Amino acid sequence: MRQILLTTFCVFIGISGAMAEGRKTTDCYCTDAGGNRVELGQMMCLSVDGRSFTAQCQMSLNVPMWREVQQGCLSSDLTPTTGETPS
Repeated sequence: MRQILLTTFCVFIGISGAMAEGRKTTDCYCTDAGGNRVELGQMMCLSVDGRSFTAQCQMSLNVPMWREVQQGCLSSDLTPTTGETPS
């Protein structure tokens, strides 16, 4: 009896392992305002209700979402302040 249970258990484990290998995985990603794909972990500047902030694409409860990681956004727009001239 013990041998039959052990054999059945081993066959079940083998079948479930083979089924798991054949399963299709779902890619998780966020989208930007234009509908373009943004991979998990990437950061970008988001503007929502007139407020701009840096957000990162993360998973929360098996759902990809944007999470604020910093107030404001880094910018390459260099504008001179009063009395200074760009070099």
